[in-house]
Amino acid sequence: MTAILMIDDDQALTQLVAEYLQPEGYQFTAVHEGVAGLERAKSNEFQLILLDIMLPGLDGLSLLRQLRQHSYCPVLMLTARGDEIDRVLGLELGADDYLAKPFSPRELVARIKAILRRVELLQQQQQSQPAILTINQLTLDSARRQISVAQQALTLTATEYQILELLMRHAGEVVSKEDLSQLALGKRLQIYDRSLDMHISNIRKKISQYDSAEKIQTLRGLGYLLLQGSPL
Repeated sequence: MTAILMIDDDQALTQLVAEYLQPEGYQFTAVHEGVAGLERAKSNEFQLILLDIMLPGLDGLSLLRQLRQHSYCPVLMLTARGDEIDRVLGLELGADDYLAKPFSPRELVARIKAILRRVELLQQQQQSQPAILTINQLTLDSARRQISVAQQALTLTATEYQILELLMRHAGEVVSKEDLSQLALGKRLQIYDRSLDMHISNIRKKISQYDSAEKIQTLRGLGYLLLQGSPL
């Protein structure tokens, strides 16, 4: 049974979410305080975490920052509607997706299914593809779900890993934003949605810590290209 942890101090909301998720077959746990939520999140008991930003004890962004030092479990951030700064910070710190409050429980269930589905599809794809792949100083180890550059392991979120793996497996080819959004984010690309751009930016920053050479090119209007060799 898929286990989901929700960290949110709104007990009425967590009860409502539980009423929607449990009939869907999910095992649901709610924690209403940040410090306790972080400890549960680090336990590796859960396949997905729903994380509110406004929490007592430890706010959601600080919680996420600490969690990413221990776990790559997919995280869906719950943010105030229209608060773009929190959404951007959440993505930069390692959130896989976000949903603005107030939200429809049906939309939440759909987002959860999309995240879990793309993780499952990625695992299935890995079984039929080379476990070890090296492209332009990047090395993918799909069995360990790890990508390294210059022999230094990158600390990637689940979504960042999926994006970079897709680019590596299609190195030298342009991968459209629509394809990346569908395959890595599990949703259709929206006109004003910059979440994919933020994930790419985060990946570039993490790679540049160990190798300053350009790895990922942006082709405006087309998509992204992982270079097969360092540019001249």
